[in-house]
Amino acid sequence: TTQKMLRVAKAVARAREAQDVWARWPVAERAAVVSRFGALVEARQEECAVTLTRDTGKPISQSRNEISAAVQRVAYFASAAEAALSSRVTRSSSSMEEVISREPLGVVANISAWNYPYFIGLNVWAPGLVAGNAVVYKPSEHAMGTARLVESLWREAGVPDGAFAALDGSAAAGAALVDADVDGIFFTGSYATGQKIAAAAAPRMIKLQLELGGKDAAYVADDVADVASVAAGLADGACYNSGQSCCSVERIYVHDAVYDDFVAALVSTVSGFKMGSEWSTDTFVGPLCLPSQPAFLRRQVDDALARGATQLTGFDASPTPRHFPPTVLVDVDHNMDVARHESFGPIVAVKRVRDDDEALALVNDSYYGLTAAVYTADKDRALAFLARTKTGSAYWNCCDRTSPYLPWSGRAASGLGVTMSELGIETFTHPRGYHLKLP
Repeated sequence: TTQKMLRVAKAVARAREAQDVWARWPVAERAAVVSRFGALVEARQEECAVTLTRDTGKPISQSRNEISAAVQRVAYFASAAEAALSSRVTRSSSSMEEVISREPLGVVANISAWNYPYFIGLNVWAPGLVAGNAVVYKPSEHAMGTARLVESLWREAGVPDGAFAALDGSAAAGAALVDADVDGIFFTGSYATGQKIAAAAAPRMIKLQLELGGKDAAYVADDVADVASVAAGLADGACYNSGQSCCSVERIYVHDAVYDDFVAALVSTVSGFKMGSEWSTDTFVGPLCLPSQPAFLRRQVDDALARGATQLTGFDASPTPRHFPPTVLVDVDHNMDVARHESFGPIVAVKRVRDDDEALALVNDSYYGLTAAVYTADKDRALAFLARTKTGSAYWNCCDRTSPYLPWSGRAASGLGVTMSELGIETFTHPRGYHLKLP
Protein backbone atom coordinates (compact mmCIF):
# COMPACT_ATOMS: atom_id res chain seq x y z
CA THR A 1 0.00 0.00 0.00
CA THR A 2 2.88 2.37 0.73
CA GLN A 3 4.29 1.65 -2.72
CA LYS A 4 0.87 2.32 -4.23
CA MET A 5 0.64 5.65 -2.40
CA LEU A 6 4.05 6.59 -3.76
CA ARG A 7 3.03 5.65 -7.32
CA VAL A 8 -0.13 7.73 -7.04
CA ALA A 9 1.78 10.67 -5.56
CA LYS A 10 4.26 10.45 -8.44
CA ALA A 11 1.45 10.44 -11.02
CA VAL A 12 -0.13 13.48 -9.38
CA ALA A 13 3.21 15.32 -9.25
CA ARG A 14 3.76 14.64 -12.95
CA ALA A 15 0.22 15.79 -13.65
CA ARG A 16 0.92 19.02 -11.74
CA GLU A 17 3.93 19.77 -13.94
CA ALA A 18 2.09 18.89 -17.13
CA GLN A 19 -0.96 20.93 -16.19
CA ASP A 20 1.12 24.08 -15.81
CA VAL A 21 2.12 23.75 -19.48
CA TRP A 22 -1.23 22.45 -20.77
CA ALA A 23 -3.19 25.33 -19.19
CA ARG A 24 -1.18 27.81 -21.29
CA TRP A 25 -2.34 26.24 -24.55
CA PRO A 26 -5.12 28.24 -26.22
CA VAL A 27 -8.58 26.75 -25.74
CA ALA A 28 -8.85 26.09 -29.49
CA GLU A 29 -5.68 23.98 -29.45
CA ARG A 30 -6.82 21.98 -26.43
CA ALA A 31 -10.18 21.45 -28.15
CA ALA A 32 -8.35 20.19 -31.24
CA VAL A 33 -6.62 17.55 -29.10
CA VAL A 34 -9.98 16.50 -27.66
CA SER A 35 -11.37 16.26 -31.20
CA ARG A 36 -8.42 14.07 -32.24
CA PHE A 37 -9.16 11.75 -29.34
CA GLY A 38 -12.73 11.39 -30.62
CA ALA A 39 -11.45 10.65 -34.12
CA LEU A 40 -9.11 7.97 -32.78
CA VAL A 41 -11.94 6.32 -30.82
CA GLU A 42 -14.07 6.35 -33.95
CA ALA A 43 -11.27 4.88 -36.08
CA ARG A 44 -10.69 2.11 -33.55
CA GLN A 45 -14.32 1.60 -32.61
CA GLU A 46 -14.27 -2.17 -32.85
CA GLU A 47 -11.12 -2.50 -30.72
CA CYS A 48 -12.69 -0.20 -28.12
CA ALA A 49 -15.96 -2.16 -28.17
CA VAL A 50 -14.32 -5.58 -27.91
CA THR A 51 -12.14 -4.39 -25.02
CA LEU A 52 -15.18 -2.96 -23.26
CA THR A 53 -17.13 -6.21 -23.62
CA ARG A 54 -14.13 -8.24 -22.44
CA ASP A 55 -13.83 -5.98 -19.38
CA THR A 56 -17.45 -5.77 -18.29
CA GLY A 57 -19.58 -8.42 -20.02
CA LYS A 58 -21.62 -5.74 -21.80
CA PRO A 59 -23.25 -7.26 -24.92
CA ILE A 60 -21.06 -6.45 -27.92
CA SER A 61 -23.84 -4.63 -29.77
CA GLN A 62 -24.35 -2.37 -26.74
CA SER A 63 -20.60 -1.77 -26.43
CA ARG A 64 -20.58 -0.63 -30.06
CA ASN A 65 -23.48 1.69 -29.25
CA GLU A 66 -21.57 3.18 -26.32
CA ILE A 67 -18.50 3.85 -28.45
CA SER A 68 -20.55 5.46 -31.23
CA ALA A 69 -22.34 7.74 -28.78
CA ALA A 70 -19.07 8.50 -26.99
CA VAL A 71 -17.66 9.93 -30.22
CA GLN A 72 -20.62 12.32 -30.41
CA ARG A 73 -20.12 13.32 -26.79
CA VAL A 74 -16.46 14.15 -27.42
CA ALA A 75 -17.49 16.27 -30.41
CA TYR A 76 -19.90 18.25 -28.22
CA PHE A 77 -17.27 19.09 -25.59
CA ALA A 78 -14.75 20.11 -28.23
CA SER A 79 -17.24 22.37 -30.01
CA ALA A 80 -18.71 23.92 -26.85
CA ALA A 81 -15.41 24.68 -25.13
CA GLU A 82 -14.65 28.09 -26.60
CA ALA A 83 -18.00 29.60 -25.64
CA ALA A 84 -18.09 28.01 -22.18
CA LEU A 85 -14.54 29.08 -21.28
CA SER A 86 -14.33 32.54 -22.83
CA SER A 87 -14.11 35.58 -20.58
CA ARG A 88 -17.37 37.50 -20.47
CA VAL A 89 -17.97 41.20 -19.88
CA THR A 90 -20.99 41.42 -17.59
CA ARG A 91 -21.12 45.20 -17.28
CA SER A 92 -19.16 48.14 -18.60
CA SER A 93 -19.21 51.89 -18.41
CA SER A 94 -16.89 54.70 -19.38
CA SER A 95 -14.82 54.10 -16.25
CA MET A 96 -15.31 50.46 -15.18
CA GLU A 97 -15.44 47.07 -16.78
CA GLU A 98 -16.61 43.92 -14.97
CA VAL A 99 -15.46 40.59 -16.37
CA ILE A 100 -15.92 36.92 -15.47
CA SER A 101 -13.05 34.66 -16.46
CA ARG A 102 -12.77 30.88 -16.19
CA GLU A 103 -9.56 29.28 -14.93
CA PRO A 104 -8.75 25.57 -14.57
CA LEU A 105 -8.99 23.88 -11.20
CA GLY A 106 -5.53 22.29 -11.66
CA VAL A 107 -5.16 18.53 -11.15
CA VAL A 108 -8.46 16.65 -11.21
CA ALA A 109 -8.91 13.20 -9.67
CA ASN A 110 -11.43 11.04 -11.51
CA ILE A 111 -12.59 7.90 -9.69
CA SER A 112 -14.93 6.24 -12.11
CA ALA A 113 -17.27 3.29 -12.69
CA TRP A 114 -17.33 0.17 -14.86
CA ASN A 115 -20.88 0.20 -16.21
CA TYR A 116 -20.30 2.92 -18.84
CA PRO A 117 -16.55 3.62 -18.78
CA TYR A 118 -16.65 5.88 -21.86
CA PHE A 119 -19.81 7.82 -21.04
CA ILE A 120 -19.00 8.36 -17.38
CA GLY A 121 -15.28 8.86 -17.95
CA LEU A 122 -15.70 11.29 -20.84
CA ASN A 123 -17.88 13.52 -18.67
CA VAL A 124 -14.65 14.26 -16.78
CA TRP A 125 -11.83 13.60 -19.25
CA ALA A 126 -13.03 15.76 -22.15
CA PRO A 127 -14.31 18.86 -20.32
CA GLY A 128 -11.61 18.57 -17.66
CA LEU A 129 -8.83 18.54 -20.23
CA VAL A 130 -10.34 21.12 -22.56
CA ALA A 131 -10.68 23.48 -19.59
CA GLY A 132 -6.92 23.21 -18.99
CA ASN A 133 -6.78 20.68 -16.18
CA ALA A 134 -4.71 17.53 -15.87
CA VAL A 135 -6.72 14.37 -15.13
CA VAL A 136 -5.57 11.45 -12.99
CA TYR A 137 -8.00 8.61 -13.64
CA LYS A 138 -8.65 5.74 -11.24
CA PRO A 139 -10.76 3.30 -13.25
CA SER A 140 -12.82 0.48 -11.88
CA GLU A 141 -10.89 -2.73 -11.45
CA HIS A 142 -13.49 -4.17 -13.86
CA ALA A 143 -12.51 -1.80 -16.69
CA MET A 144 -8.72 -1.94 -16.74
CA GLY A 145 -8.35 -2.95 -20.38
CA THR A 146 -10.44 0.05 -21.39
CA ALA A 147 -8.45 2.33 -19.09
CA ARG A 148 -5.13 1.36 -20.67
CA LEU A 149 -6.55 1.79 -24.16
CA VAL A 150 -8.03 5.20 -23.32
CA GLU A 151 -4.73 6.37 -21.82
CA SER A 152 -2.87 5.41 -25.00
CA LEU A 153 -5.45 7.18 -27.18
CA TRP A 154 -5.17 10.43 -25.21
CA ARG A 155 -1.40 10.27 -25.57
CA GLU A 156 -1.73 9.63 -29.31
CA ALA A 157 -4.19 12.54 -29.58
CA GLY A 158 -1.51 14.89 -28.29
CA VAL A 159 -2.15 15.45 -24.59
CA PRO A 160 1.20 16.31 -22.95
CA ASP A 161 2.90 13.51 -21.02
CA GLY A 162 1.44 13.28 -17.55
CA ALA A 163 -1.63 15.45 -18.25
CA PHE A 164 -3.78 12.31 -18.48
CA ALA A 165 -2.76 9.31 -16.38
CA ALA A 166 -4.62 6.07 -15.69
CA LEU A 167 -3.87 4.36 -12.38
CA ASP A 168 -4.61 0.74 -11.54
CA GLY A 169 -8.19 -0.04 -10.57
CA SER A 170 -7.61 -1.07 -6.95
CA ALA A 171 -9.42 0.40 -3.97
CA ALA A 172 -6.03 1.26 -2.49
CA ALA A 173 -5.19 3.39 -5.54
CA GLY A 174 -8.53 5.17 -5.18
CA ALA A 175 -7.95 5.87 -1.49
CA ALA A 176 -4.45 7.17 -2.21
CA LEU A 177 -5.79 9.44 -4.96
CA VAL A 178 -8.44 10.92 -2.66
CA ASP A 179 -5.68 11.77 -0.15
CA ALA A 180 -3.27 13.08 -2.79
CA ASP A 181 -2.50 16.71 -3.64
CA VAL A 182 -5.36 17.22 -6.09
CA ASP A 183 -7.57 20.23 -6.71
CA GLY A 184 -10.83 18.40 -7.35
CA ILE A 185 -12.37 14.96 -6.95
CA PHE A 186 -14.97 13.70 -9.41
CA PHE A 187 -16.43 10.36 -8.32
CA THR A 188 -19.04 8.01 -9.74
CA GLY A 189 -20.07 5.06 -7.60
CA SER A 190 -22.00 4.09 -4.50
CA TYR A 191 -23.56 6.39 -1.92
CA ALA A 192 -21.52 4.77 0.88
CA THR A 193 -18.21 5.35 -0.89
CA GLY A 194 -19.31 8.86 -1.87
CA GLN A 195 -19.88 9.72 1.79
CA LYS A 196 -16.35 8.54 2.67
CA ILE A 197 -14.83 10.58 -0.15
CA ALA A 198 -16.81 13.66 0.90
CA ALA A 199 -15.59 13.30 4.47
CA ALA A 200 -11.98 12.92 3.34
CA ALA A 201 -12.16 15.92 1.00
CA ALA A 202 -14.04 18.30 3.29
CA PRO A 203 -11.10 19.63 5.39
CA ARG A 204 -9.21 20.61 2.21
CA MET A 205 -12.02 22.71 0.70
CA ILE A 206 -11.43 21.33 -2.79
CA LYS A 207 -13.92 20.86 -5.58
CA LEU A 208 -16.04 17.74 -5.03
CA GLN A 209 -18.51 16.14 -7.39
CA LEU A 210 -20.39 12.91 -6.68
CA GLU A 211 -22.65 10.83 -8.94
CA LEU A 212 -24.10 8.17 -6.67
CA GLY A 213 -26.81 6.26 -8.50
CA GLY A 214 -30.57 6.24 -8.48
CA LYS A 215 -33.82 4.39 -8.00
CA ASP A 216 -35.40 5.83 -11.09
CA ALA A 217 -39.17 5.94 -11.44
CA ALA A 218 -41.69 6.35 -14.25
CA TYR A 219 -45.40 7.10 -14.17
CA VAL A 220 -47.73 5.89 -16.94
CA ALA A 221 -50.85 8.08 -17.02
CA ASP A 222 -54.32 7.04 -18.17
CA ASP A 223 -54.23 8.96 -21.47
CA VAL A 224 -51.24 7.33 -23.18
CA ALA A 225 -52.05 6.74 -26.84
CA ASP A 226 -50.10 3.53 -27.39
CA VAL A 227 -49.75 1.41 -24.26
CA ALA A 228 -47.66 -1.27 -26.00
CA SER A 229 -45.14 1.29 -27.24
CA VAL A 230 -44.83 2.83 -23.77
CA ALA A 231 -44.31 -0.62 -22.25
CA ALA A 232 -41.64 -1.44 -24.82
CA GLY A 233 -39.76 1.79 -24.10
CA LEU A 234 -39.84 1.25 -20.35
CA ALA A 235 -38.81 -2.40 -20.70
CA ASP A 236 -35.77 -1.23 -22.65
CA GLY A 237 -35.08 1.44 -20.04
CA ALA A 238 -35.18 -1.19 -17.29
CA CYS A 239 -33.12 -3.93 -18.93
CA TYR A 240 -30.66 -2.26 -21.33
CA ASN A 241 -27.05 -2.98 -20.26
CA SER A 242 -28.64 -5.69 -18.10
CA GLY A 243 -30.12 -2.94 -15.93
CA GLN A 244 -26.67 -1.75 -14.87
CA SER A 245 -27.22 1.97 -15.28
CA CYS A 246 -27.68 4.71 -12.73
CA CYS A 247 -30.73 5.88 -14.71
CA SER A 248 -32.24 2.45 -15.44
CA VAL A 249 -35.98 2.41 -14.78
CA GLU A 250 -36.44 0.40 -11.56
CA ARG A 251 -39.93 1.56 -10.48
CA ILE A 252 -43.03 1.97 -12.66
CA TYR A 253 -46.32 3.40 -11.38
CA VAL A 254 -49.25 2.76 -13.71
CA HIS A 255 -52.67 4.40 -13.72
CA ASP A 256 -55.44 1.95 -12.95
CA ALA A 257 -57.21 2.68 -16.27
CA VAL A 258 -54.33 1.26 -18.35
CA TYR A 259 -52.69 -1.01 -15.78
CA ASP A 260 -53.79 -4.40 -17.09
CA ASP A 261 -52.97 -3.59 -20.72
CA PHE A 262 -49.62 -2.10 -19.72
CA VAL A 263 -48.56 -5.08 -17.60
CA ALA A 264 -49.51 -7.51 -20.37
CA ALA A 265 -47.45 -5.54 -22.90
CA LEU A 266 -44.51 -5.18 -20.49
CA VAL A 267 -44.45 -8.93 -19.82
CA SER A 268 -44.61 -9.63 -23.55
CA THR A 269 -41.66 -7.34 -24.31
CA VAL A 270 -39.48 -8.45 -21.40
CA SER A 271 -40.14 -12.11 -22.16
CA GLY A 272 -38.75 -11.52 -25.64
CA PHE A 273 -35.38 -10.17 -24.47
CA LYS A 274 -32.66 -12.64 -25.41
CA MET A 275 -30.38 -13.61 -22.55
CA GLY A 276 -27.07 -15.07 -23.67
CA SER A 277 -23.40 -14.61 -24.44
CA GLU A 278 -22.05 -11.08 -24.47
CA TRP A 279 -20.36 -11.90 -27.80
CA SER A 280 -23.61 -12.73 -29.59
CA THR A 281 -24.97 -9.75 -31.53
CA ASP A 282 -28.58 -10.66 -30.75
CA THR A 283 -28.04 -10.83 -26.96
CA PHE A 284 -29.93 -8.11 -25.12
CA VAL A 285 -29.29 -9.21 -21.52
CA GLY A 286 -25.72 -10.35 -20.97
CA PRO A 287 -23.86 -11.42 -17.85
CA LEU A 288 -23.71 -9.01 -14.93
CA CYS A 289 -20.32 -7.46 -14.37
CA LEU A 290 -20.05 -8.21 -10.65
CA PRO A 291 -20.07 -11.92 -9.73
CA SER A 292 -21.88 -11.07 -6.48
CA GLN A 293 -24.76 -9.22 -8.16
CA PRO A 294 -27.04 -12.15 -9.12
CA ALA A 295 -27.25 -13.25 -5.48
CA PHE A 296 -28.08 -9.67 -4.40
CA LEU A 297 -30.86 -9.47 -7.01
CA ARG A 298 -32.23 -12.86 -5.96
CA ARG A 299 -32.44 -11.59 -2.35
CA GLN A 300 -34.40 -8.54 -3.53
CA VAL A 301 -36.84 -10.70 -5.49
CA ASP A 302 -37.26 -13.17 -2.62
CA ASP A 303 -37.90 -10.32 -0.16
CA ALA A 304 -40.53 -8.84 -2.48
CA LEU A 305 -42.29 -12.20 -2.93
CA ALA A 306 -42.28 -12.81 0.81
CA ARG A 307 -43.96 -9.42 1.32
CA GLY A 308 -46.73 -9.99 -1.21
CA ALA A 309 -45.36 -9.15 -4.66
CA THR A 310 -46.04 -11.36 -7.69
CA GLN A 311 -43.36 -12.38 -10.17
CA LEU A 312 -44.47 -12.43 -13.83
CA THR A 313 -41.19 -13.04 -15.69
CA GLY A 314 -37.69 -14.20 -14.85
CA PHE A 315 -38.27 -17.92 -14.52
CA ASP A 316 -35.83 -18.94 -17.26
CA ALA A 317 -32.65 -20.74 -16.29
CA SER A 318 -29.60 -18.48 -16.46
CA PRO A 319 -27.01 -19.58 -19.04
CA THR A 320 -24.17 -18.76 -16.59
CA PRO A 321 -23.96 -17.96 -12.85
CA ARG A 322 -23.39 -14.29 -13.76
CA HIS A 323 -26.65 -13.93 -15.69
CA PHE A 324 -29.91 -12.85 -14.10
CA PRO A 325 -33.17 -13.29 -16.05
CA PRO A 326 -35.10 -10.05 -16.69
CA THR A 327 -37.74 -9.98 -13.99
CA VAL A 328 -41.06 -8.14 -13.75
CA LEU A 329 -42.59 -7.84 -10.29
CA VAL A 330 -46.11 -6.49 -9.71
CA ASP A 331 -48.08 -5.66 -6.55
CA VAL A 332 -44.92 -4.01 -5.26
CA ASP A 333 -45.09 -1.58 -2.35
CA HIS A 334 -42.56 0.54 -0.55
CA ASN A 335 -41.93 -1.78 2.38
CA MET A 336 -40.01 -4.01 -0.04
CA ASP A 337 -36.28 -3.66 -0.57
CA VAL A 338 -36.75 -3.75 -4.37
CA ALA A 339 -38.75 -0.51 -4.18
CA ARG A 340 -36.27 1.27 -1.92
CA HIS A 341 -32.70 0.31 -2.77
CA GLU A 342 -30.92 0.43 -6.09
CA SER A 343 -31.02 -2.94 -7.85
CA PHE A 344 -28.52 -2.39 -10.67
CA GLY A 345 -29.87 -5.33 -12.57
CA PRO A 346 -32.73 -6.33 -14.90
CA ILE A 347 -35.54 -6.10 -12.34
CA VAL A 348 -38.52 -3.78 -12.69
CA ALA A 349 -41.07 -3.22 -9.93
CA VAL A 350 -44.61 -2.22 -10.96
CA LYS A 351 -47.38 -0.73 -8.84
CA ARG A 352 -50.97 0.28 -9.69
CA VAL A 353 -52.00 3.87 -8.76
CA ARG A 354 -55.29 5.81 -8.76
CA ASP A 355 -54.16 9.21 -10.03
CA ASP A 356 -51.31 11.67 -10.61
CA ASP A 357 -51.10 12.70 -6.96
CA GLU A 358 -50.62 9.15 -5.72
CA ALA A 359 -48.02 8.53 -8.43
CA LEU A 360 -46.16 11.72 -7.55
CA ALA A 361 -46.00 10.84 -3.85
CA LEU A 362 -44.55 7.42 -4.69
CA VAL A 363 -42.05 8.76 -7.25
CA ASN A 364 -40.75 11.19 -4.62
CA ASP A 365 -40.67 8.55 -1.86
CA SER A 366 -37.02 7.66 -2.43
CA TYR A 367 -33.59 8.29 -0.99
CA TYR A 368 -32.42 9.08 -4.51
CA GLY A 369 -33.13 11.95 -6.88
CA LEU A 370 -31.58 11.23 -10.26
CA THR A 371 -34.36 10.96 -12.88
CA ALA A 372 -38.14 10.79 -13.13
CA ALA A 373 -40.29 10.07 -16.18
CA VAL A 374 -43.94 10.57 -17.03
CA TYR A 375 -45.82 9.14 -20.01
CA THR A 376 -48.92 11.08 -21.03
CA ALA A 377 -50.41 12.59 -24.19
CA ASP A 378 -50.66 15.99 -22.45
CA LYS A 379 -47.48 18.08 -22.31
CA ASP A 380 -48.90 20.53 -19.75
CA ARG A 381 -49.89 17.64 -17.50
CA ALA A 382 -46.42 16.17 -17.86
CA LEU A 383 -44.63 19.42 -17.05
CA ALA A 384 -46.86 20.05 -14.03
CA PHE A 385 -46.08 16.55 -12.76
CA LEU A 386 -42.33 16.75 -13.41
CA ALA A 387 -42.04 20.20 -11.80
CA ARG A 388 -43.04 18.60 -8.52
CA THR A 389 -40.56 15.72 -8.70
CA LYS A 390 -37.24 15.98 -6.88
CA THR A 391 -34.72 14.86 -9.49
CA GLY A 392 -31.91 16.27 -11.58
CA SER A 393 -33.36 15.05 -14.88
CA ALA A 394 -36.98 14.89 -16.03
CA TYR A 395 -38.37 12.91 -18.97
CA TRP A 396 -41.63 13.23 -20.88
CA ASN A 397 -42.49 10.14 -22.94
CA CYS A 398 -38.91 8.82 -22.72
CA CYS A 399 -36.52 7.41 -20.11
CA ASP A 400 -32.97 6.17 -19.46
CA ARG A 401 -31.54 8.92 -21.65
CA THR A 402 -28.64 11.36 -21.43
CA SER A 403 -27.56 14.19 -23.71
CA PRO A 404 -24.32 16.19 -23.70
CA TYR A 405 -26.45 19.28 -24.37
CA LEU A 406 -28.23 18.95 -21.00
CA PRO A 407 -26.83 18.93 -17.45
CA TRP A 408 -26.64 15.60 -15.64
CA SER A 409 -27.06 15.98 -11.91
CA GLY A 410 -28.59 14.31 -8.90
CA ARG A 411 -30.25 15.33 -5.68
CA ALA A 412 -30.23 13.81 -2.20
CA ALA A 413 -28.49 10.39 -2.21
CA SER A 414 -27.89 10.65 -5.98
CA GLY A 415 -25.06 13.07 -5.27
CA LEU A 416 -24.01 16.61 -5.96
CA GLY A 417 -22.51 18.63 -8.78
CA VAL A 418 -23.13 18.48 -12.50
CA THR A 419 -21.66 16.99 -15.67
CA MET A 420 -22.43 17.64 -19.35
CA SER A 421 -23.79 20.79 -21.03
CA GLU A 422 -21.91 24.07 -20.69
CA LEU A 423 -22.37 23.71 -16.92
CA GLY A 424 -20.40 20.46 -17.14
CA ILE A 425 -17.48 22.37 -18.67
CA GLU A 426 -17.66 25.30 -16.25
CA THR A 427 -17.60 22.88 -13.29
CA PHE A 428 -13.93 22.17 -14.11
CA THR A 429 -13.02 25.82 -13.61
CA HIS A 430 -12.71 28.49 -10.96
CA PRO A 431 -14.59 31.65 -11.84
CA ARG A 432 -12.68 34.87 -11.29
CA GLY A 433 -14.38 38.26 -11.14
CA TYR A 434 -12.32 41.14 -12.56
CA HIS A 435 -13.06 44.73 -11.51
CA LEU A 436 -11.21 46.81 -14.12
CA LYS A 437 -11.17 50.55 -13.50
CA LEU A 438 -10.04 52.48 -16.52
CA PRO A 439 -7.30 55.11 -15.90
